[in-house]
Order: sequence, then structure tokens, then C-alpha cells
Amino acid sequence: MVIVLASLLGLFVGSFLNVVIHRVPNGESVVRPRSRCPGCGTQLAEYDNIPVISWLVLRGKCRTCHAPISARYPIVEALTAAVFGLFAAHFGWVWVLPAFLYLGAVGIALAAIDIDTKRLPDRIVLPSYGVAAVLLGAAAALDHDWHAAARVAASGVALWAFYLVLVLVYPKGMGWGDVKLAGVLGMYLGWLGWGSLVVGGFLGFLLGGVVGAALMLSGRAGRKTKIPYGPYMIAGTFLAVFWGQHISSWYTGILGH
Repeated sequence: MVIVLASLLGLFVGSFLNVVIHRVPNGESVVRPRSRCPGCGTQLAEYDNIPVISWLVLRGKCRTCHAPISARYPIVEALTAAVFGLFAAHFGWVWVLPAFLYLGAVGIALAAIDIDTKRLPDRIVLPSYGVAAVLLGAAAALDHDWHAAARVAASGVALWAFYLVLVLVYPKGMGWGDVKLAGVLGMYLGWLGWGSLVVGGFLGFLLGGVVGAALMLSGRAGRKTKIPYGPYMIAGTFLAVFWGQHISSWYTGILGH
């Protein structure tokens, strides 16, 4: 039941994320005006704003002017539903689940914006520190797990400081937005454990390096091409949610032999 409810919630959150992804980089309100067709400006009716279904019924076109509607809208909605469902399946009905659902939502929005604009807006990243602190802190208090609360704070500072050193040593390697995001991701990885913090941070670099190398080998990017790094940081964190501790235990087991 929790998986079904989380997935349904993800569909509607994903619909809102489409608004966030489109408007936040332009400095626009995410509340007003209501959703409109980018072609003719017609305000969308409620029945044309149902996640995924409306796009399929309309065959990816505006009901009024028949202008094409990007397939990214249902993709973001379906992806958010999938991430919410997977997090619900992994954690179950526990106090920390709302915190990770927020991570799923904000991670998808930031990844899409970074791909589009090569920026990670402070308007989303900075408030996420407060949201993460409240949600993770509340979960720790309700579970009476003060070690987890301390680990969240320490991990957030640690990953932020690590990225700060990287950007100071090699400013062309990444942007300040990545540094700010690192602190938020570090808090979530810290909740999972020290092993997940290391694995999640490493996976971000691994994914970014593999994709960057593939783009250069295919001729789609050069050494000076600016590649958004935020999506790989977020993907590494998501993977660490499911497999971070397992990978960490496996690796330390190898070292033990």
C-alpha cells in the first residue's frame, strides 16, 4: 500500500516539478499563473493536466492549437512516480521516508534544470538544507537515534568541504552550485551511514567520468565542453540509497582479506 500511495503521489509531484523545471530558471513564480500551452498561451483545463494520462490522450499535442507538447512532461511525471515507489519499497512506512521522497523530488528537478541551463539554482538548493535538517532531524528524534542526527550534520559538512577544496584547487572542474548541492546530498548519505557517504560520493565521480569519456569518444564533447555534473551527483546518491552499504561492506570485506 505504501508503494502504491507513494507512486501516485509521485505522479502529481512530478506534474508540479515540470512547472518548477520550466519556471525557476527564469525567475518566475511556480504558483501563478496556472499552467498554459507554450504555443498559444491557452490555460490548461483540469482534465488536460492529469499526469501522464492527459499527454497520452492528447497524443502529445495542445487541444487548442495542436502545438507539440514535449515528451519530457510525462517522462518527469513517470520518473518521479518510479523514484517515489522505489524509495517507499526500500524504506517502508518509516519516519524518514518523507525526507527521502523530498530528496527524490528535488533531485529530479535539479538534474533536469542543470541539464537545461548548466545551473543549480540557489532558489531550490539552499532551502533544501533547512528541509533536510527538519525532516531528517524529526525522523532521528522520533526514532530516538541521535547518532544518526549527528552523522547527518557531520556528513553534510564533510561532503561540502570536500567539494569546496576541489573547486578551489581546480575551479574549471565544477561550479559553486555543485559545492552547495554536495552539502545537501551529504546529509542524506550520512543518514544511511558512513559507507554510503563514501560510496555515494564516489559514484557521482564515476558516473560523470564514464559519461564524459563516452561523449568525448563519440565526438559529442571536447575537453573544454562544459558538462553538467549535478545529475551525476544526484544519480550517485540515489544509487547509494539502495546499494551504498552493500558496496561498502563488500569492499571492506575484500580489504579484510
